[in-house]
Amino acid sequence: MAETLMQRVVEALPFLDDIAEDVQPKVQEAVDAGGTTARNVLDGVWLEAPLHPALTDVPVGAWTAALVFDGLDVATGKEPVRHAADASLVFGTLGALGATVTGLSDWRYLSGGSRRMGVAHGLLNTIGLVLSIVSLILRASGRRNAGRLTFLTGYSISGMAAHLGGELSYHYGLRVDRNVFQEAGPDEFVPVLDERELAQNDLRRVEVEGVGVLLSRSTAGEVCAIAATCNHFSGPLEAGDRQGDTVVCPLHNSRFDLCSGEVIDGPAVFPQSRYETRVRDGRIEVKAAAENVQKKVR
Repeated sequence: MAETLMQRVVEALPFLDDIAEDVQPKVQEAVDAGGTTARNVLDGVWLEAPLHPALTDVPVGAWTAALVFDGLDVATGKEPVRHAADASLVFGTLGALGATVTGLSDWRYLSGGSRRMGVAHGLLNTIGLVLSIVSLILRASGRRNAGRLTFLTGYSISGMAAHLGGELSYHYGLRVDRNVFQEAGPDEFVPVLDERELAQNDLRRVEVEGVGVLLSRSTAGEVCAIAATCNHFSGPLEAGDRQGDTVVCPLHNSRFDLCSGEVIDGPAVFPQSRYETRVRDGRIEVKAAAENVQKKVR
């Protein structure tokens, strides 16, 4: 795959790796210290979607409004417009703090080029945030023109950071549902395994029309099937740790229900694709569930 311009720029900055090596373990330790509930909140498990992208809309929208109000303030000199500019700047700055926390949480799993891109994204956003705070201080001290110029500089830098955020999502696939890009699976039942070959506590991967399917038996003895590849970062679930009727991904500890595919613990926020099962003539048969077909990218 050809590199983008921003990838080439980031690759030319080796100090980003040094920052990542120092900071990433500390971020992981801090997030882990909050326990499973805190991790699930930061990852967006409760929202059933990544939380960070949603929070970034707050500073982007509020800071854009502040920029517009600053322009109107210069043009009209009206005090209500000036107050609106300052209030929007405050609101955006507070929102940026929340986006920073969730962004660091997302970044803690990255490696290689995506980790470097994440560092660059974070550094630029930090500069933009600091300049917004400086702008507020300048405005409060009566140096409004200097405050406007400082904010405009920070807004421009944050715009560059937003572009790098797009690179992380659209080029590296950060926080996308990777199961969506696989084939849905067979639309009719297909035999995949002799029933006797699936023991009670097994996690058995089978290939069905080019799709990896994870077979298991629930504690009640039901044959269950979900996608065998974790939708978070493509971890092999057959190599995961089985805990009752759930499986823990060996890469980043996402935990899924083995029968429904539902997310129990993040960082994954999307459910695993599910497959219907039946046993005919001693053979386990599977077919894609209707929801698998509906969510595929066409």
